[in-house]
Amino acid sequence: MHNGFRSCLLVFIALLGLVFPRFVNSAPPEARTVLVYTKNQVAKGLFVHDNIAASSAALQKLGKDNGFSVEVSEDPAIFTSAKLKKYRAIVFNNTNNEIFETEEQKAAFQAFIRSGGGVVGLHSATGSMRKWPYFWQVMGGKFARHAKFQKFTLIVKDAKHPSTTHLPATFEWSDEFYYVDNIPDGRHVLLVGDLKHVDDPGKDKFPGTAFGDEYPLAWTQTFDGGRQFYTSLGHKIEHYSDPRLTSHILGGLLWVMGDSK
Repeated sequence: MHNGFRSCLLVFIALLGLVFPRFVNSAPPEARTVLVYTKNQVAKGLFVHDNIAASSAALQKLGKDNGFSVEVSEDPAIFTSAKLKKYRAIVFNNTNNEIFETEEQKAAFQAFIRSGGGVVGLHSATGSMRKWPYFWQVMGGKFARHAKFQKFTLIVKDAKHPSTTHLPATFEWSDEFYYVDNIPDGRHVLLVGDLKHVDDPGKDKFPGTAFGDEYPLAWTQTFDGGRQFYTSLGHKIEHYSDPRLTSHILGGLLWVMGDSK
């Protein structure tokens, strides 16, 4: 009787594992935690966006609604290999100018990417680390300048990417029109701006005719073992309550985390 009862119990436990597999091993194979980094260099003449609180709150809501955790920090001391191991992705949320303080922090960031970590850059993130070419490569370019805040036309170049599937083929958007230089090879362009109608007296000098009438404003790439997504959109506080932008950011973030091909 004892052996028979024990056999039945083992069978019952095995069946529970088939019916309720998530209770057998509830720990995910890899943490779904995102670091939202907001460091800005503060000094006379350096610009810090007033949208950071709103954009960070929007990212936290995206995490809550879509099953991942979000931690917000402006402390560069978080950039150690040990601390970064818990994160699937880092969002550089309107960071600007010098945002790392030591070579060790930069090395930890490189190691994170080389281990497959995802990176998202929002708006002024391309203006971060302006003396470090590796960071320019990660962002897909280095901030050069922007035209004044104005309305312009956006054109979707890849409607199948998770960051753009919700967007119409063309639509009007009001923002700063960002230009970058030091552009690496291999960027996959998602959104472009209609350059020919942008009010910008300097556009004939830069970017000139290098991109024709369509200038890239959002893209993805794979570099050094990780995935990266960047969008130049998002200057205003109210942008981060606009579902066109928040869904755009969410799709890019999920893509760099490996949730989408």
